[in-house]
Amino acid sequence: MTRSLTILGATGSVGASTLDLVRRNRADWRVVALTANGNVAELAELAREFSAEIAVVADESCLADLRVALAGSGIEAAAGRSALCEVAARPVDMTVAAIVGCAGLAPVMAAIEQGGTVALANKEALVSAGAVMTAAVERHGATLLPVDSEHNAIFQCLAGNDLAEVAKITLTASGGPLRTWTLAQLEAATAAQAVAHPNWDMGAKISVDSATMMNKGLELIEAHHLFPVGLDRLGIVVHPQSVIHSMVEFRDRSTLAQLGPSDMRVPIASCLAWPARMESPCEPLDLAAIGQLTFEAPDETRFPATRLARQAAEAGGAAPAVLNAANEVAVAAFLAGKIGFTRIALLVEQVLESGTLPPAPQTLDEVLTVDREARATATAFLGQRYSGD
Repeated sequence: MTRSLTILGATGSVGASTLDLVRRNRADWRVVALTANGNVAELAELAREFSAEIAVVADESCLADLRVALAGSGIEAAAGRSALCEVAARPVDMTVAAIVGCAGLAPVMAAIEQGGTVALANKEALVSAGAVMTAAVERHGATLLPVDSEHNAIFQCLAGNDLAEVAKITLTASGGPLRTWTLAQLEAATAAQAVAHPNWDMGAKISVDSATMMNKGLELIEAHHLFPVGLDRLGIVVHPQSVIHSMVEFRDRSTLAQLGPSDMRVPIASCLAWPARMESPCEPLDLAAIGQLTFEAPDETRFPATRLARQAAEAGGAAPAVLNAANEVAVAAFLAGKIGFTRIALLVEQVLESGTLPPAPQTLDEVLTVDREARATATAFLGQRYSGD
């Protein structure tokens, strides 16, 4: 049976991996909509290849170019944030939500409100707006499938089991490219060094988050919303080989772990085929070749981001949204060469401790207001001199 598909963020790494799987299983999918931020050439090429009904570019200034690129194809072209939400609201069997950052919040909500299945790869949806999003899922009868390898691993381990039976959920972290560096070395780390992930091929922002361990902190907050067993039952362990993607321990002390290659096509395939399975082109896991799997506790002295994320989750309300917004500003400043690597977490902590946190947001608009205000605060702090800069 052919199913309909929309991909929000088609030109990013998750979008590319999704389309690779669709390309190998063309008879199973009818592509309805593809979106991108500003990469008109690639978006148009993909829309033509997959015979999409509509292609949407977020940057309105790119609309004319998109129309030219799609001329004669019969594919509709649109642009702007409202157009993103409109296509996300079109009823389809599955929406892959892979727009990076808070720009993806409104389209994710639109996809949820149409009541279909949403394969979620946008961290900010649950980090910044977890309570709002999960309430919308319940209200509209939508199905949320986690694309992140860690949450997808947990989802697979929990299949057929009750959350009441769970003793502990453990998220695994590679530790990133700077895992063994001293604090002094970390202070001098460059952007090129921070994005050189040893296992995963990811964008610059998420690669820096992996290097600071903030990525794992954000995933802890996501897991808190996806699998509400209580923060005291959520843990993190550093596992440099990135073979075990997460583990679930049950109250009888049985532990289930999901293993697989470091390839996002594995969790994406899990979502696309759910509740069944599909063939993937990924290399099979060769444990003998890998040789050994090692584990270590996170070092929150060198990498304080996981501590900050847990504290934000414990505080609840607007704190996770403030954490995420401040981190986005800090990472952008680091990538631009404005602050050092270790200042990323320090700036986030500074924003979190800068004053009384706003009330818990009840709507998406309130989440976005919190986000804007936290970004403004972080940007203001960037303009000040503080120790180490």
